[in-house]
Amino acid sequence: MPIKRALISVFNKTGIVDFARTLTEKGVDLLSTGGTYRLLQQESVPVTEVADWTGTPEIMDGRVKTLHPKIHGGILAIRDNDRHVQQMEANEIGAIDLVVVNLYPFEATISKEGVSLAEAVENIDIGGPTMLRSAAKNNAFVTAVVDPSDYSRVLKEMEAGDVSADTRMELAGKVFAHTARYDSLIANYLGSLERGFPPQINFNFMEKQPLRYGENPHQRAFFYEDFGQQEWATVSNLKQLQGKELSCNNIIDLSSALEISREFDGQPFCCILKHTNPCGAALGENALETFESAWTTDPTSAFGSIIGFTTEVDGPTAKAITRCFVEIVTAPSFTDEALELFAGKKNLRIMQQTKPLTPATPGFDLKKVSGGLLVQDADMGTTPAAEWKVVTEAGLSDEDRQGLEFAWKICKHIKSNAICYASSERLLGVGAGQMSRVDSARIGAEKAQSSLKGCYLASDAFFPFRDGVDAAARVRVKAIVQPGGSVRDQEVIDACNEHGIAMAFTGRRHFRH
Repeated sequence: MPIKRALISVFNKTGIVDFARTLTEKGVDLLSTGGTYRLLQQESVPVTEVADWTGTPEIMDGRVKTLHPKIHGGILAIRDNDRHVQQMEANEIGAIDLVVVNLYPFEATISKEGVSLAEAVENIDIGGPTMLRSAAKNNAFVTAVVDPSDYSRVLKEMEAGDVSADTRMELAGKVFAHTARYDSLIANYLGSLERGFPPQINFNFMEKQPLRYGENPHQRAFFYEDFGQQEWATVSNLKQLQGKELSCNNIIDLSSALEISREFDGQPFCCILKHTNPCGAALGENALETFESAWTTDPTSAFGSIIGFTTEVDGPTAKAITRCFVEIVTAPSFTDEALELFAGKKNLRIMQQTKPLTPATPGFDLKKVSGGLLVQDADMGTTPAAEWKVVTEAGLSDEDRQGLEFAWKICKHIKSNAICYASSERLLGVGAGQMSRVDSARIGAEKAQSSLKGCYLASDAFFPFRDGVDAAARVRVKAIVQPGGSVRDQEVIDACNEHGIAMAFTGRRHFRH
């Protein structure tokens, strides 16, 4: 369809002046409003203000300006319908062939700390979505553009003739996806004001990439990323520097690696994961020291693992890693020497963190279940050691608190029932995903590659019986950290006192199903 007239009204003005100027050079008449109109005038781009086009001034502080028959009639008219054409002529309505609109920044507004309800409501766009939806509905005749990245595409097709029907249809779908998300943000915000969880919740994700298959080869899978520019490291903003394409399971494990690494942001730290559980973790002076220390936790389980770092990976570290079979390495950066060494392992995936590992903004954690969706607050952070309650006769030194806090942060990321044994800087043994806590304690001790004498034990939930403490005593654990809260807490405390083990309660559980 030839484009003879365009309506442009954008909040995000990226690239709009050049786009508008090129349209006028192609003989397209421009209509515009408010700030967009003033910008185009200032840049000497020929443009007509919508108020002059409709003959009706903007009213109510600009709230009403495009909601007019000369605008929506020009957009919605079916051009090969004789009755529509006659009504356009009778009402002096000119056709509008291109609608370029993006919306008030509602999402950015509600993300600001301390935003008022009045400010949020004032940033709900009405005219913009209406024009976009009108244009998208009438995509047989009208091109609707909501994303500045599509400006060049539209111009390229105009150079070749006209914007194709397929492109108009695709852009229309993009518009409805955009306005659906916009409405979802508004509905979620207004619906959650009272209790934080709206009565009807809406989530929107954008396709990032197709995957070879899901958890198993017979399952189809796509990776969809959250909208918005996340300011912290996530799987969706990792940059793949080399290696095979990511699988569904790789993405799940990578997410876990980032989340556990986030707990130690600012410290040299390495974690080694299999099936989302850490099978190695360590602090140290540099990347090589953390890797070598973490690998000794459980070399057998580390076969085919995902490795996460909080610091740059250098040549010596890369050399040590390439001696092992590893699926993925992720880090904030890699030296040229490291990348050269990794290049010899062409299937090894190298994923650079393009954003910092700073703690993520609290949000929702989602779990699909049969017939519905479980939505809960994300499990953010851990209770600081300074706030723990020591409940045993034996107290805790500063070194003990440091060791227990390291174990506690790791334990949070192990599947329940979770038990981990650790020194002050290294994970020693893990018992994960067992149906009884005492079995997790036993398995974690059995998996340890070195003596557990004097180590620290963390349990993600309370000990229901003293048997877990007795198991810890057999391997000569020095101190235990757990949430507390069992009806048998005193029995467990008594067991610790019998064995001379110190124990602290955090008051917070970290189940991970």
